[in-house]
Amino acid sequence: MSGPNGDLGMPVEAGAEVEDEGFGEAEYAAINSMLDQINSCLDHLEEKNDHLHARLQELLESNRQTRLEFQQQLGETPSDASP
Repeated sequence: MSGPNGDLGMPVEAGAEVEDEGFGEAEYAAINSMLDQINSCLDHLEEKNDHLHARLQELLESNRQTRLEFQQQLGETPSDASP
């Protein structure tokens, strides 16, 4: 988790020198791969969430229609007919 200044909060050992190169190609490739996997998982979760939301909207509308039909059969006036 990054700190308030965007640093990764990784401890630096006493006497450790910062390399000019930083991460190597392999490290960047590994990080890129992990980020791609995370992005793919998040996309999948978003699709599932959208699908569930649509299904719940359908269920809600179906329940409203059923309630109105029951109220009409009983001769009652709908108290909450607005969506």
